[in-house]
This record gives sequence, structure tokens and C-alpha cells, in this order.
Amino acid sequence: MSASWKRCVEVYGMDPTRSDPAHIVTETELREHRMQAEQMIASARSGLQTLFRQVARQNYTVLLTDAKGVCVDFFGDPDFEAELRGAGLFMGARWSEDLAGTNAAGACIVTGEPMTIHQDDHFGNAHTALSCTAAPIFDSMGQLAAVLNISLLQSPMPKSSQNLAMSLVTASARRVEMANLMAQSRREWVLRLSANPEFLDVDPEAAVSLDGSGRVIGFTRAAGKLFGGEGRALLGQRIDSLLDLSVEELPDLMRDRPTEERVVNMPDGGALFGHAIAPQAPRGCGTLARRMRGKAGPMDALAGHDPAMQQLLLQAERLAGTDVPVLLSGETGTGKMRLARAMHVAGGERRELITVECAAQSVDRLIQALGPPGQIRATLVLRRVEEMPADLQVLLTALLEERPGLRLIVTSCVDLGKAMQEGRFHKPLFYRLSGAALMLPPLRKRQDLGWLIDRLLRRRTGGELRLSPAARADLVGRDWPGNLHELERSLDVAVALCDGDVIDLPELPRPAGSDTTIEADDSLEEVLEACGWNMSRAARRLGVNRSTVLRRMRREGLTPPA
Repeated sequence: MSASWKRCVEVYGMDPTRSDPAHIVTETELREHRMQAEQMIASARSGLQTLFRQVARQNYTVLLTDAKGVCVDFFGDPDFEAELRGAGLFMGARWSEDLAGTNAAGACIVTGEPMTIHQDDHFGNAHTALSCTAAPIFDSMGQLAAVLNISLLQSPMPKSSQNLAMSLVTASARRVEMANLMAQSRREWVLRLSANPEFLDVDPEAAVSLDGSGRVIGFTRAAGKLFGGEGRALLGQRIDSLLDLSVEELPDLMRDRPTEERVVNMPDGGALFGHAIAPQAPRGCGTLARRMRGKAGPMDALAGHDPAMQQLLLQAERLAGTDVPVLLSGETGTGKMRLARAMHVAGGERRELITVECAAQSVDRLIQALGPPGQIRATLVLRRVEEMPADLQVLLTALLEERPGLRLIVTSCVDLGKAMQEGRFHKPLFYRLSGAALMLPPLRKRQDLGWLIDRLLRRRTGGELRLSPAARADLVGRDWPGNLHELERSLDVAVALCDGDVIDLPELPRPAGSDTTIEADDSLEEVLEACGWNMSRAARRLGVNRSTVLRRMRREGLTPPA
């Protein structure tokens, strides 16, 4: 505050005894300022409304000023409009320090730090009745973009009365920065970070946006401070230089895993909890466009609202109408053959579908499957191509050269490029098959597992059976090492054992390799012991919230073993 007073006297040449009225810009000027701040206003609007609801009963006014100090958005009590306008707590008021003297918004613009200017702290007699608390808002490039300010026309005498106001306004400014980053990063990865797993998905403290190579292209101010303090220096840095995390590991931090398991280690030995949000598919493309038109396509049945899967299906759909070879890789049971058949249908042309089980082929069978040499209009799906014997790999290379017009779709459960480099796969065949590569994620990394379970269950029962909350939580919480194959067999068993119209925990087969059976009426302590005292896992087994498990533990006096 004293530094601001010094600037007012020595730099701006102001007289503290003067009582200059509030400066209000013209309507034309206000429109220009609002147009320039349009994106920030949109990002901040919801946060301002929430903040005003919190402080309105204490007669606070909420203002958003741009980086030049002009109020571009405002929430206040309409019964006091004349008083608010006269005090400059209104739309169009200009609070830059060189014009209004020492004030919270103006000081924030100069220093970039939160500020409370209380009563006589103000420079000049015109504002000494006010108490104002403000926090800066930075854009995703580390530049000051706006200031969030809450003010009182009249306030209690002690300055400490504004401590709560400071907490509220700084938290709201942080949330506005987060909302602005999210709005600008719909086509990019966003990594949100929190020191507390309970707040990770609802109110994280910091966030960065990343390009496809894992370089930082946007960040909140808290992230700038977390990773070194000087904001713009963060731009362009690789995420693996800041955290013990690679861009390939981002899907492991998506919302399908419990928050307390999404640990991100820092170079200094500390740890945070991370929530990764995948890029959204462009609007008006692929499956989304068809749904908006009310039409279904062959890809629609393969995924629900999982951004990563929707992006993959969009790429598959675009490739389906070309002759570019496609390699579909992923763990066993991730749906590679389902996608291959969907791509064949999505291609649109009348082609024959030829499927070759590579592990079971002989020379005669392979030649018979591909037909005579010449122009062939067909889709050739090579299933588990890595299991084809070495001599047949050489033969297949030659056969493909004699049969132009084949659209190749290859599935593999291994890294085919690595197998080629290690001499386990025929190099000429690898380069003949290599084109576009699509990696299908395992079920444990998919965000639409609940949708997938419902779809598979409806396919088996026509909607006659449903899952209890406990059974649903159990299925969604499993790792599914066998992916779709394991999930489908588990549902088959549950449907066969179900006596009634609701599938409950007793009807579900235990996960492969599990030697512990948890009955529906087990005590909480038995469930916790079976889950290794992992409260989130126990909550999923019981079909309740983690907070419910914590309350029951306290009530029953249960504590994890030392």
C-alpha cells in the first residue's frame, strides 16, 4: 500500500486532499473494452455469479475489470445503484492507479498480487469510505488479463474484517483462470493438479495444457508458481522435465481411476495428484455429427462418451474410405476385430471381407483365402499377424504384391515395429503393412466403462435385467486384464445365475486370480481387509461413497493396521 501511495505522489503527481469523482468511460469506450475482454468475461461469468451469491448478504459488490482497470462486468444490489455508480462500483468505472489513486484493482494491475485497500488506505478523499479486496486473473500465457474485485460502500473499521473476503476472491480468481484454460484447451490435453485427492476432480489448484508432444502451451498462475515462479518460462517445457510423467502416461490419470491412485511424483521428492483430460473431437465430425442428424453409423456402437475413444473412432472412420493400410494394436480383448469389421462397413464400397487367422494358416490355406492373382476389391483383415509363421510372412509379402486393390487392416497384440527390429517379424512385410497405426486402450483406461457394461447387458437380456448399485460399482472398479473378453464372460455368468430382475454382487464371478470372496452381507472390516484397507476400492465393492466408508469406520472404531 505504501508503495502505491509513493507512486501516486512521485510518479502520477496526485494530491491526496482532492475528492475527484469516479471516472466512468463512455458507452463507446465500454463496448470496446468489453469486446476485447469477451473471452475472459465468458469464462468468469459463472464464477462471478457464484461469488456474488456468497457475499451479497454482506452488501458486497462484485466487479471484473480488464487489465486497464475498466469494469467490464458487475454484480451489485440494484436498490443501491445510485450510490454504487457514484462510488465507481459500477460498469464502466475506471480504476487504474494513475487515474483513481491507490485502490485494490489498480494496485493489483501494477503488482500482479492480491490486495486489500481498506478505507483510509485509499489515496484521495473520494474513496475513504470503501473497503476493496481484489485478486489478479492471468490468462493461459501468463499475462495479466483481468482483476476480480469485491467492495463495500461501508465496512467495519478493522482491516482484519476483510480476511475472509481475501480468501473468497483469491479462490474465485483461481477458478476463473481454470475455467479460461479449459475453454481454450478443448483440443489439447489438460493436466489438473491438486495436493489433496478429495479436491482433485472438483476444485484443483493448478493446471497446464499440453500439445501432442507433451510441451506446455498454457497454464494457470498457480502452475507457474508451482513449476518455478516465473510464468512465461513455463511455456514450451516438456511435462517430463517438470514431473515424473510422460505424455504417454496421461491416460493413466483420467477419471476412470480413483483419485488417490492418480499420484504424480515431482523431481524434489514431493507428490501431487493428477487429473488428465483428453482432447475433445471437433464438433460436426464423425459419430457426433451423425448423432446430431439422428443417424447411426457402424462406429457408434463401439464407444460412449470417452474423448480418447471418440478421437480414435473419428480417425478410423476417415481411414475407412481409403486404401491406406491400418494397424490396430492393443491388449487382448480391447475390440480390435470389432473395429476392423466396423471400418470395413464404414468404407462404403461393396468389398468382400476376407479374414485371415494368422496363427492357424498353412501355405495352401493362405493362397486359397487370398484367391487368384489380379485386381481384387476386398478388405483383408490379418488377425494377430505377429503369430504368423516366418515362412508364411515371406510368402504373404509376395502374395500381396500380386493382388493390388486389397484394403489391409492388421491387428496385433504386440509392438510390431519392435518385433521387426528384433528380427521376429519380416521387415518387407512390416513396411508393406505399415500405414496408419491406431492403439485401442484397455478397459481400465476408458471413461465409458459404465456405458459399455449397460450396452453389453442390454444385448444379452433385452433390458430385462439390471445391475444393483453395488454390482455396478464392483464391475466399474475392476482392472479387467482380459478386457472385453473378460467383461462379456462375467456378464454371461451373472445373467445365468441371476434369479430375478436385478443382478447383485453374489451373481458376479470374482476377478481372475482373486482368491477372496466378499459376500454382500460381509462386515465392513471384512470388506476392508479383502481390499487391503483401500477405502475407495471398498466403497466400490459396497456400492457407496468413500465418505460413507470413512463415517462407518469412525463409528465402528476401525483403523488400518500399522
